Amino acid sequence: VQLQASGGGLVQAGGSLRLSCAASGGTFSGYGVGWFRQAPGKEREFVAAISPSGKTTNYVDSVRGRFTISRDNAKSTAYLRMNSLKPEDTAVYYCAAQMSRIIATRSIEYEYWGQGTQVTVSS
Repeated sequence: VQLQASGGGLVQAGGSLRLSCAASGGTFSGYGVGWFRQAPGKEREFVAAISPSGKTTNYVDSVRGRFTISRDNAKSTAYLRMNSLKPEDTAVYYCAAQMSRIIATRSIEYEYWGQGTQVTVSS
């Protein structure tokens, strides 16, 4: 499966963005999807994940209550709605897909990755 992330940009603190992850070349409904981010000089970290059906989600504590992961299997697209953005949310955001688990939070568990989209939050 190929993944294309989009929707990043420059936003002021407190603002919102919605990232999209469009999939092609596979049966999207069979994959769990995750969002990860990597800030300059830091390791890639888990942000959020959603099960293939969309019924189960998981978030890193730092975004829980502000970010919402969702998916539309009919459109082969996953989303990450980000509200109340903070400067520390600035990073390149990647979407990824995996078939081995209902929910996966470690990058090593993901087989397919999108190219990343830059999110910059100004103070």
